[in-house]
Amino acid sequence: MKNIQIYQADKYSTTAYTKVEENIYRGRNPYYNGNVWEQDELYVTSLTFEQEPELGEGDLPTHISKYPLEGILDMFYASVTDFYEELNARSKDTCYRELGAFEVEDIRKLLGIVGKHVYQKKVYAKNLSEEELESYKDMTEEEMVKKRFISYKTVIE
Repeated sequence: MKNIQIYQADKYSTTAYTKVEENIYRGRNPYYNGNVWEQDELYVTSLTFEQEPELGEGDLPTHISKYPLEGILDMFYASVTDFYEELNARSKDTCYRELGAFEVEDIRKLLGIVGKHVYQKKVYAKNLSEEELESYKDMTEEEMVKKRFISYKTVIE
């Protein structure tokens, strides 16, 4: 993901949202289903970014790849709260997502990726036996991941 920027959605100027601070709003949790242990409100922000197909990411805004977005969600305890399907369908390169978290501090930290480059880095397992190293040569990347010979780390630079 590159060219990560803040997107000011028009919906944030409606009564459904309360501005908490610059680029952070409080609104209804779209996943709330009335359970007592769930929170009915979230802190949200919206971002735009471009994918990098050469790094294994999607090639269209209508096909946003799982990674590195999933890594970002995990790092900042966030979830996608609006997919902006119409905006993504009209766009050639720019992807749109609203991200939400239960804690305002998580959204503050998430906003730290604006202007940065986020990607998945391949990490090889250490301490492989000679036998594992030999079998490693004939495996597909998917098989290597399954056997935990390689994994991926989300990098923010």
